[in-house]
Amino acid sequence: MQRPLPPSLVLVLSLTATLAHVLFFRPVVPDALRWGGVPVGLLGLGMAVWGSRRFAAAGTNIQTFGEPDLLVSDGLFRWSRNPMYLGFGVALAGLAVGLGSIAGFAAPVAFVLVADRWYIPFEEQQMSQTFNQQYDDYAASVRRWFGRRAIQ
Repeated sequence: MQRPLPPSLVLVLSLTATLAHVLFFRPVVPDALRWGGVPVGLLGLGMAVWGSRRFAAAGTNIQTFGEPDLLVSDGLFRWSRNPMYLGFGVALAGLAVGLGSIAGFAAPVAFVLVADRWYIPFEEQQMSQTFNQQYDDYAASVRRWFGRRAIQ
């Protein structure tokens, strides 16, 4: 069975939320605020693209279910172990604000839950097995989604 990759999930969730919004829902966010979704969405997409370009520049595997071959820990990866997933979640939140309906807000919630419970644990296990203490030290200093930890 083909496992859906994160960009495919983002696309499906975006289309589903937009279709549900058009067919069934009315905006709950005021029109003046809905335009705020554009910069939020662009920020999220920028984070995801930056992360994938950083992987390409490092020459490492970006495939979610592939073997990790390099631990990238600079740039946005100093602040998030998963800036691409964070970026996708932020982009979907921007779409939700832009749509302004309840249907839109289901998309980022669904993505974050799937990423946090399925994609990320799989990757973390692979990284820990491949890079051992180096990854464990990195995980101890950088949070899964965002933020650095105090090193004691």
